[in-house]
Amino acid sequence: MSMHSLKPYLLLFTFLSLSLFSLGQDRYEIRTGDPNGINKWYMGRQIAQVMSHYGIDWLERKEREMEENTSLLLKNLAVKPGMLIADIGAGSGYHSALLSNMVGNGKVFAVDVEPEMIAYLNERIKQEKLSHIVPVLSTEQKVSLSENTVDMMLLVDVYHEFSYPYEMALSMRSALKTGGKLVLVEFRSEDQTVPIKTIHKMSKAQAIKEFKAAGFTFDKNIDNLPWQHCMVFTK
Repeated sequence: MSMHSLKPYLLLFTFLSLSLFSLGQDRYEIRTGDPNGINKWYMGRQIAQVMSHYGIDWLERKEREMEENTSLLLKNLAVKPGMLIADIGAGSGYHSALLSNMVGNGKVFAVDVEPEMIAYLNERIKQEKLSHIVPVLSTEQKVSLSENTVDMMLLVDVYHEFSYPYEMALSMRSALKTGGKLVLVEFRSEDQTVPIKTIHKMSKAQAIKEFKAAGFTFDKNIDNLPWQHCMVFTK
């Protein structure tokens, strides 16, 4: 086939590529808003700034069990021995450490985007002699887990900070087994008494809208935590 006859196909390929790129760009809106957020919006929601490794003291604060009732959250998960669980945005490993005592011969993938958090996790595993935890360095768009391998994903107060929420939701869905659960824990924006900055909260309606857009099915909201939604989605 000559180069001349290839031109229509090359033009079509270029057009389709630009169209797909445009669709991806149109998914997010760039504009200002709350100074505690980034200038990027998704489905009407401004994305919050990331809590970096400088926030480890907050993640490990002594009051956390009382304020968030972590013990009740873990009961909500109904973890079974042998499960493969991904703690997405694991941070300091607060939840990963607790989950590691519940999975028996299973595994907890402690996933985080910050190399500093992964370094902290590795040191914590050594110091506390933790087992069944596998630290995983992710990217802003992929969780870096194999497809169809994970039984459950836990996201605690982190999804609202994802710079690429749609891409991450697709990646998480890919890593889950068919029928696998994603448990989204976010501070309730519907409750003005929750003492957290507005941009670090999410409403139930907003969460359902975003995860449905990525192909998840909403199961239920386990509404028993002091400050947070505990929303369950299924692949």
